[in-house]
Amino acid sequence: DDLQAIFGLQVCHRDPGLAAYGLQNALLPVGTDFIEVVAPIQADTAAGRFLRRTQGHGGYMAIFQASDPRRRQAAAAALGVRTAHEIDRPDYQSVQLHPRDCRAAFIELGHSPGGEQRLGSWWPAGPHWQAQMRTDHTRRLLGILLESPEPAALAAHWSRILDTALTTDARGPALQIEQAQIGFMAGPADALGTVVLAVADVAATLQRAVERGHRIEAGAFHLAGVNFQVWGETAD
Repeated sequence: DDLQAIFGLQVCHRDPGLAAYGLQNALLPVGTDFIEVVAPIQADTAAGRFLRRTQGHGGYMAIFQASDPRRRQAAAAALGVRTAHEIDRPDYQSVQLHPRDCRAAFIELGHSPGGEQRLGSWWPAGPHWQAQMRTDHTRRLLGILLESPEPAALAAHWSRILDTALTTDARGPALQIEQAQIGFMAGPADALGTVVLAVADVAATLQRAVERGHRIEAGAFHLAGVNFQVWGETAD
């Protein structure tokens, strides 16, 4: 509800199959990317253990479209990164790489036929996600920031797993994944700490966050386990 009210987003899908894992979820399109919220609904789930371990801070999973998840799985295994879970459906194949080996969060590499197109199919978001796109207030996902006591080492590790070259700017090492950037910053523990969104009106967005009871610090607020940082961007 807060994500919808603050960012002007709309839930496009909830996966009833997650109940078998003791979870519930909601997918919200952010431009042509997605934010997924997952919550445990019974005791002793992997997500519940994650929340206890992180004390409520840190994104659970970073999910990427990949043309060949099985090839990427084999490459990750060669780096010593184990597979935690696999999905094999006609309309979606993916591998979820173990968070202890990835550090900071699960990495999921998935392929949905037609998902190569930005407005194409993406099975986890349901069959009609495009109808729920809302970009009046929130334009798009700019990226994520990972925290670590050793940000350079974590950056190099994710670079190898994602087979993407590192770049460096004044803010430190980064990975460019299509239109979004993964940045790395110093922090007390490995965590997916921040989601960065482009919005039409920064002040209005932050005011809506305050009205929903969130404290603003340096243009960001904490919600659903991560900091949301907002940058201004006008419509094309």
